Amino acid sequence: MQVEGKIKHIDITREYGSNGFRKREVVVTTQEQYPQHILIEFVQDKTNLLDNYQVGQNVRVSINLRGREWVNPQGETKYFNSIQGWRIENLDAQQAQGGSDIPPVPPMDSFPPADDVEEDFEDDLPF
Repeated sequence: MQVEGKIKHIDITREYGSNGFRKREVVVTTQEQYPQHILIEFVQDKTNLLDNYQVGQNVRVSINLRGREWVNPQGETKYFNSIQGWRIENLDAQQAQGGSDIPPVPPMDSFPPADDVEEDFEDDLPF
């Protein structure tokens, strides 16, 4: 899955526990009729992926949805979701370099008119 939008906030890398678990969060605001502020976490070695990004850049983030179950001391089961990023791409740089790998569509006048299509062809389909 992917999330596209503009970087609103990039947090610092934080370390948790004695085993050195690292996490860094970024907020991406989608650019649609009702913009959403999506919190995405990068963990462990993926925290470094955010080093070259700044607030205001347009990005595409590849994500995984994660869910986990927890039973509290009272025996109640709780569920938590998180969004983990594993790749981030700068869309501003792609647009500056001419866009994506998809070639542009030729103008309509470069195609022959539909009435020039030969209608006397043999249909060899079995249905």
